[in-house]
Amino acid sequence: MIKLGSYAKDCITNFSGVVTGHAEYITGCDQYLLSPKNPDKEPKWFDEQRLDVDPILAPLTLDNSNGSGADIPAPVK
Repeated sequence: MIKLGSYAKDCITNFSGVVTGHAEYITGCDQYLLSPKNPDKEPKWFDEQRLDVDPILAPLTLDNSNGSGADIPAPVK
C-alpha cells in the first residue's frame, strides 16, 4: 500500500506527482490519484502496479493544529 503524500511516478507515461487519493475496488484493483506539481495539469488515476514510489522523499504531512477544516464551508468556484 502506498502512503498518501508520497511522491510517485507512473512507469509507463512518466507522469509524476504527489499521491493525493486512494481507491480500493471490490475486484481487488487499487488505484492512486497523482497530483502533479504543475497546477496547469490535471490529477490522474493510476493502478498501483504501474507506480514507482520515490523512497528518498518522505511523504508530505499537513499541519492540522488549527483544525481539520471540517467546520469551514467548501470553496466555491
